[in-house]
Amino acid sequence: MPRQARLEIPGVPLHITQRGVNRCAIFLDDDDRRHYLRLLGESAASHDLQIHAYVLMGNHVHLLVSSDEPGKVSLAMRQLGQAYVTGFNRRHRRTGTLWEGRFKSCLVDSDCYLLTAYRYIELNPVRAAMVEKPEHHHWSSVHANLALCEDALVTPHTCFLDIGDTRLLRAEAYRVWLEQGVSDDELIAIRQHLQQERAFGSKRFQAMAEKTLGRPVSVRRPGRPSRAEAEPEGI
Repeated sequence: MPRQARLEIPGVPLHITQRGVNRCAIFLDDDDRRHYLRLLGESAASHDLQIHAYVLMGNHVHLLVSSDEPGKVSLAMRQLGQAYVTGFNRRHRRTGTLWEGRFKSCLVDSDCYLLTAYRYIELNPVRAAMVEKPEHHHWSSVHANLALCEDALVTPHTCFLDIGDTRLLRAEAYRVWLEQGVSDDELIAIRQHLQQERAFGSKRFQAMAEKTLGRPVSVRRPGRPSRAEAEPEGI
């Protein structure tokens, strides 16, 4: 049975996650992480992708990206995934797959939904008890979004730009937003939308996406929580 096409709408951000097969490590050292980010930048440049947020964990990654052209995100992720596995296998003298199938993604509405996705991604290392504060994790866009350093990979989304008139004011407002944390309801909602690859947003946004794509985009409510919901996020 052919796989269903991804939910992609030009200009609408996508929250992406990709895990190692059997939850194995996808980064064994900092050279691997630097290599992944270098390939991410090259792939984004090749396919006119904007990266708004990212975090590299032990066995998975999260990205928040957008593109003005349909299909570009999938092409960029394919290029990135194939190039990274080739280099990883060569460097560590291994063969075979590294990824747990194809990446998961969900469309993200603007305003608070998008900023909630920013926060979810950049607080991931804190939830996994790897660090006390998000900026203590080196491999994340949080440093750019808090105006702690420049990061050529990161392009602020217009919703992020709207939270302050200057870079420092935006950083201050965003720090307050991060410190509020992600509620349990938000955690469950984001994980459900990622797992089922749906549209995370308001009813109006979901209606627009459903009409545009001609397919359901809202989360199916199971009788019991899925494994992805029940298990904690982390390494």
